[in-house]
Amino acid sequence: MKAVLCKELGLADKLVVEETAAPTPRKGEVLVDVKAAGLNFPDTLIIQGKYQFQPNLPFTPGGEGAGVIAAVGDGVSHLKPGDKVIFMCQTGAFAEQVVVPAVTAIPMPEGLSFEMGAGITLTYGTSYHALKQRAELKKGETVLVLGAAGGVGIATVELAKAMGAKVIAAASTDEKLAFCKESGADELINYSTEDLRARVKEITGGKGVDVIYDPVGGDYTETAFRCMAAGGRLLVVGFAAGDIPKVPINLCLLKQASLVGVFWGAWASANPPAQIQNMKEILGMVASGQVRASVNDVFPLEDVEAAYACLTERRAKGKVILKP
Repeated sequence: MKAVLCKELGLADKLVVEETAAPTPRKGEVLVDVKAAGLNFPDTLIIQGKYQFQPNLPFTPGGEGAGVIAAVGDGVSHLKPGDKVIFMCQTGAFAEQVVVPAVTAIPMPEGLSFEMGAGITLTYGTSYHALKQRAELKKGETVLVLGAAGGVGIATVELAKAMGAKVIAAASTDEKLAFCKESGADELINYSTEDLRARVKEITGGKGVDVIYDPVGGDYTETAFRCMAAGGRLLVVGFAAGDIPKVPINLCLLKQASLVGVFWGAWASANPPAQIQNMKEILGMVASGQVRASVNDVFPLEDVEAAYACLTERRAKGKVILKP
């Protein structure tokens, strides 16, 4: 089978696509013919040796996808060859086949494309966990989404809107903001040309926002935190800008606000029943049309470097997908 291999740590130009031996499922595992795989920000870190865990070289990156069950290991009774599934894994998705724990493979709803299914688990899983368990978002609250046109950003726009919040989308271009508007954002801020703090104050009538979803980091984090309403929560999701911000801690006191860390992967591993329930609720929102699971950038496996560039250069609108 063909697979993307990381043989030496570095940027995406170090990755190669080669023929490798097909894996075999062991007890409690399933073998999946991968039809589409989702590219995420952690995938850009793991190939550089900068992520929270580091597999031994060589390895195949990729933490989520969708496909068809090709074989099942001993002890697996709820899945069978031919079943369409959405799956997650630590590594291995950027290949024609991957072995994953059977408990992480979820039957794919009818009418959902493989491309859409491949982009749901990490982005929507992260964003829903952030809004539901970490922010405890309430209907009628206001959510400011930074980097709103990216994978987790647009997922947050859709989910927050479905949960009854007012959504302010902030992004770097008018084209990205138009995409956010199509996805349900109530208000738009171009933080390349507009004063983020002044616009938030204008939009909220001086109150500020209740929840900030921040997968970007860098210079905008402190500015956004200063836009917080009393009792607000800033969700620390990631640092796509590259720089880890240092927010003055006195702002938490002055704003009566909280900095809330979001590490979905660790939470999902420690709380499988809650994670499965979250996924059921997300898929229910997809089925009802409340969530679109937008996919606009699809690349063949051989163009893995271009796919990474689309993500790291922040050109993506929605999810970046690789197709074996």
